Amino acid sequence: MMINASKKTCLLAACAAVIALASAGCKSSDRVKASAKAESNPLKVAVPAELMSQIKVGKPRVEEVTSQEKVAARIETDAARVARIGSPVDGRITRVLVFEGQKVKRGQVLAMLHSNALSDTQFAFLKAYSQSRLAKQSAERARQLVQADVIGTAELEKREAEVMQTEAEVAALRAQLRGLGMSDGAIQQLQSTKKLNSDYPILASIAGTVIERKVTIGQVVQPADPAFLLADLSGLWFVADVPEEQAGSLYLGKAVIATIPGVGNEKVQGKLTFVSPVVNPQTRTVEARMNLENPQGIFKPEMLASMIFESRPQKGITVPSTAVVREENKDHVFVQTATDEFLLREVELGAEVNDRRVVTHGINAGDTIVLDGAFHLNNKRRQDQIKGAE
Repeated sequence: MMINASKKTCLLAACAAVIALASAGCKSSDRVKASAKAESNPLKVAVPAELMSQIKVGKPRVEEVTSQEKVAARIETDAARVARIGSPVDGRITRVLVFEGQKVKRGQVLAMLHSNALSDTQFAFLKAYSQSRLAKQSAERARQLVQADVIGTAELEKREAEVMQTEAEVAALRAQLRGLGMSDGAIQQLQSTKKLNSDYPILASIAGTVIERKVTIGQVVQPADPAFLLADLSGLWFVADVPEEQAGSLYLGKAVIATIPGVGNEKVQGKLTFVSPVVNPQTRTVEARMNLENPQGIFKPEMLASMIFESRPQKGITVPSTAVVREENKDHVFVQTATDEFLLREVELGAEVNDRRVVTHGINAGDTIVLDGAFHLNNKRRQDQIKGAE
C-alpha cells in the first residue's frame, strides 16, 4: 500500500508538470501572436520586385508656388459713365418722355417742365437788352451834339457810362440764361422774337440707359433734385472686397479671373485697375476692381460674381498629382521607409499648379516618396490587409 501511494504521488506530480508546460506553451504562443499583431501596421506595405518596376520613387520638388484665392464680387456701373440729370431751374413737370430701361442719346429731351423762374429771367434779359439799345442810341446822339457844340463832353461821358452799365447787365443775364439751360441760339431767338417761353426741357448729358426716373407729371422740382439717372452700360466694373489678410498680393495690373453665375458661370479674364490704398475699418477688407467690357449688354449692374486671383509666389513643396492617394476622405502619399517598404502618410494639400499639388503639411523636402504608381501600391496594401485579416 505504501508503494502504491508513492507511485500515485509521482504520477500526479508528472501530470501537473505536463499541464504547466502546456499552459506555458499556450501563453507563449499567444504572446507571439500578439507581438506579431502589434508589429503589423495597416499603413505599411512591402513591395515585391515585380511591383517595384511599376512605381517611380523620388524626392518632392521645392519651387515657388502660388495659390488661388477666391472672393465674393459684384458688378457695378462705371462711375465715369454715370450722369445724374436734374433741372437747373425750379418748376413743375408737364411731360415725361422717357422711362426706366430706355436708351437715350446725348441731348435728347427726357422731360419738360414749366418754370416761372425761367420766364422771369427771360423778361429781365429782354428789359436789360432794350435798355442797352436805348443807351447806345442816346450815347450816339450825344456824340453828334458834342460835335455840334450843343452839349458838353460831361453829358456824353454820362451816357457812355450808362451804355457800359446796361451792357454788363445784358451779359450777366445772358450768362444766367445759359446757366438755366438755354442755348445761344435760343437766346438769339428770344432777342429777335421778344417772346417769352417758360417751358424748359430736361436734356440728357450723356448717351446711355435710363437707370432711375424720379419725377412724375405735376411734380415740383428744385435745382438740387435729381430727375433721372443715366448710365452707359457698355463698360462696367467688377468690384471685390478682399479680406485684409489676402490683400497683400494685390497690385495694379494683377491678372484676375471673374466668374458670373447669372450668365452660366462665364469666366472673364482681366487686370486690376484699382486697389484701395486703405482698409475698410468696418469690414476689414480692401476694395479691388477690374473693368468689364459689355458692348452686347449681357452683364447687368448688381449681378453677383466671384473674383479669383493668385497669391504672392513663395517657396513650397510640390508633388505630382499621381503621387496623391485619397483614402477615407483624406489625402496621403507613400513615403519610403526601407528599400522595399513604404508607409502611407497623411498630408495636407494646397492648390493645384500644372498637374502638381502643393503640400502644406505631412512630408519634408528630404523624404523619398512614390511619385508615380501610388494607386497600384495602395491596391497591394489593401490586399495585404485583407489577407492578414483572414
